Amino acid sequence: MTKMRFVSLGLFFLGLVPAHAQQPSHPFNDPTMPMEKRIDNLLSQMTVDEKIDCLGTKTGVPRLGVPNFGSSEGIHGVVQRGGGKAERSVITTTQFPQPPGMGESWDPELVRQAGGVQGYEARFITQTEKYDRQILMLWGPQSDLARDPRWGRSEEVYGEDPFFNGTMAVAFTKGLQGDDPKYWQAAALLKHFLANSNEDYRTSSSSNFDERLFWEYYSVPFRMAFLEGGAKGVMASYNAWNGTPMAINPILKSIVRDKWGVDVLSSDGGAVKLLVTSHKRFANQKEAVVACLKAGINQFLDTYSDETKAALKDGEITEAEIDDLLRPKFRVTIRLGLLDPQAMVPYSKIKDSPEPWNTDRDRDVSKKIALESVVLLKNADNLLPLDKDKIKSIAVIGPLADVIHWDWYGGKPPYTTTPLQGIKDAVGPNVKVNYAADEIGNAAYDAAKSSDVAVVVVGNNPTCGPDMAHDWHNTDWDGGGTLPCTVASDGREGRDRESIDLEQEQLVKQVYAANPKTVVMLVSSFPFAINWTQAHIPAILHMAHSSQDEGMALAKVLFGEYNPGGRLVTTWPKSLDQEPPMMDYNIRDGRTYMYFKGEPLYPFGYGLSYTSFRYSNLKTSSAELAKDGTVNVSVDVTNTGSRAGDDVVQLYIKYPHSKVERPHEALKGFQRVTVQPNETKTVQIALRGADLAYWDEKTSGFKVEATPVDVMIGDSSKDIKLTGTIQVR
Repeated sequence: MTKMRFVSLGLFFLGLVPAHAQQPSHPFNDPTMPMEKRIDNLLSQMTVDEKIDCLGTKTGVPRLGVPNFGSSEGIHGVVQRGGGKAERSVITTTQFPQPPGMGESWDPELVRQAGGVQGYEARFITQTEKYDRQILMLWGPQSDLARDPRWGRSEEVYGEDPFFNGTMAVAFTKGLQGDDPKYWQAAALLKHFLANSNEDYRTSSSSNFDERLFWEYYSVPFRMAFLEGGAKGVMASYNAWNGTPMAINPILKSIVRDKWGVDVLSSDGGAVKLLVTSHKRFANQKEAVVACLKAGINQFLDTYSDETKAALKDGEITEAEIDDLLRPKFRVTIRLGLLDPQAMVPYSKIKDSPEPWNTDRDRDVSKKIALESVVLLKNADNLLPLDKDKIKSIAVIGPLADVIHWDWYGGKPPYTTTPLQGIKDAVGPNVKVNYAADEIGNAAYDAAKSSDVAVVVVGNNPTCGPDMAHDWHNTDWDGGGTLPCTVASDGREGRDRESIDLEQEQLVKQVYAANPKTVVMLVSSFPFAINWTQAHIPAILHMAHSSQDEGMALAKVLFGEYNPGGRLVTTWPKSLDQEPPMMDYNIRDGRTYMYFKGEPLYPFGYGLSYTSFRYSNLKTSSAELAKDGTVNVSVDVTNTGSRAGDDVVQLYIKYPHSKVERPHEALKGFQRVTVQPNETKTVQIALRGADLAYWDEKTSGFKVEATPVDVMIGDSSKDIKLTGTIQVR
């Protein structure tokens, strides 16, 4: 529950020095001095109370002119709501689709650009004096895995595949932190380590699985973001792994800090108290705080200060240990350029720029990622795209038709376009738009019956009820399970889904009965078992929530101004009978496309287009692949249709001769490519030998088997077009 409630009293500048202020000169302000020497000097000048203060989210030392880098939520847009005791104003920021939506673009470069927008906007707010906020550590990307469609918080993650999620987390991290070789634009803090994918009982539950799944599945996106993306911050999850709560798990030190080089190890909001109340590991808060400090936690979102002072007095913790915990946090301060002369920092003049969320640069990224995230699930008889010059009327129906739902990790956008508005803008005054909000009375039936075509917009509510668009000032609302979900298939933080059936499918049936030319726009955070809709409705589109350009993107796809190229990022089952029990964390028992049993409704990687593609000429740059080498896998992609379109080439590997249990297939590369009609493009995807390794529990290390593997090219995990073989050495 990483809510602003837990940090609002200390996060935003209670007497702290703004990052843009002129700092007094100290040795630690000398950029020519080695980083560790600078930190030595800073620590030597700090009092014990100042050091303890810096173990929270206030990382500044006002007396010494050291700025705070602060924090903000930021998984699909910087979150700067107003309210709280300081009664701050709301700051609008660019709002992208929820992470599954960004993932459905299958475009890491575009995700990097979205991260860049967020990092720039956070820096702009911090460097601009009138806002009086410091928010240079953004809490994101969310690097967990959507292993089960019931997980109420799967709206926050990119998908179910570790390589895919890791690729997106790397891209987002690089965007946040920027391209400057010396200074970060902003800092990334990944959430929530580790195996945090159940909401019910999450404060006391244990995610149980073996070392192989730790190294090959659950930790992969985090490891990639740290080692390849350069992220240096992470938040420990509430749950335990194999019985040990993550806030005190020894792997925080032995693996996350020592092997992966992470500097900021944060508790989650209220997690320390839960070690006493839910996990029942300690008798009181002081014991829990000391255990967290010993485990390496150096950022608390919980009560810790008085307990730390008492532990220091009692000799349970030493000042030297506190220094060791603070040292890595000040590395982040230095990487952000907060101790250096501002003339040296490339972001120092951002405050003189226009508000970035009102610029074409940020808006263009928002529009592009919204468009690329739309997935075409069905298009029988080429009902889509609609020709707006040939229709005289269109019905727009449904509870999601004239609203954009925000979630608890979204901010306030500078503008919004709902599906209804997007369609009105697209058709202009010559086409009558018949709007009906829902099935109350006969309004929906009548609107559909009297129109040439009907569009019904349905899906889930990300907060199970409260409209965040009207709740910007309520930062004291904890959002942790106090508000009921009345719809079984809705889920959110603190509440798993009880069903994956779409309650609004009854409305879809009603509209279809009135007009067989019905298009369903499913706007959802999760998979739905829309079996009836798939069987009967001719055209279905999917998009995730919370894009400021939601309606624009759906309308442009609906009328053919944009050819959809998005792909699903999770397996959509036909029913929950196809899923193992919720708390079964052993994905080999039938989770994700890698181990799924039976036929899904839609497979991982699935998505259609208004054109068609043919694959041919699969080649590898070498017949052999060394365990520490790389080969290029190439394939020709031909657009055999009449429209330009985007295809997503997906590279899967199969291990037919492995001596250990491996996935049915595993994604190891992908590329989104735009191809013109009758054009052929050669797509090259790098395949690394190291990515074929499994974790050998006997040697406690990765092992690459010397064996042939199948190299497969497909446009989904269930639709493999070409297969070859390569010998691994």
